[in-house]
Amino acid sequence: MSLLEQVQADMKEAMKAKDKQTLAVVRQIKSAVMNEQINLGHDLTEEEELAVLAREVKQRKDSIAEFQAGNRNDLAEATQGELDVLAKYLPAQLSEDEIKQIVQKAIQKTGATGPADMGKVMGMVSGQTKGRADGKFVADQVKAALAE
Repeated sequence: MSLLEQVQADMKEAMKAKDKQTLAVVRQIKSAVMNEQINLGHDLTEEEELAVLAREVKQRKDSIAEFQAGNRNDLAEATQGELDVLAKYLPAQLSEDEIKQIVQKAIQKTGATGPADMGKVMGMVSGQTKGRADGKFVADQVKAALAE
């Protein structure tokens, strides 16, 4: 089942259950996916769908940080609820240990020796972790591993 079909089914469920928050988030996901399809001019691949979801998650994480900085915990909690609904559509996230193993393997394959080689390592690692790990966390792990 494609993401769009899953979203459509979940939208019907949320309408029947009168779950306004889930319905709003699911509609936003559907809108983002449809807009991306229109922009690209074709049905989205699984990787492109993940990119759309990752973008939606990043927007909400950024919003939560802004709300907390502005001392608006009510809005931060509401946005966290949206993030929880979005998480249902993402693939299982990698653990910290799994990410560290991927980073170490990439460093060995590329022969990276220091921070100057971060681009090479990130290119390899990001392909393996895309949609399954936070990019900032992965970059921090690569930076720490290369600094050793």
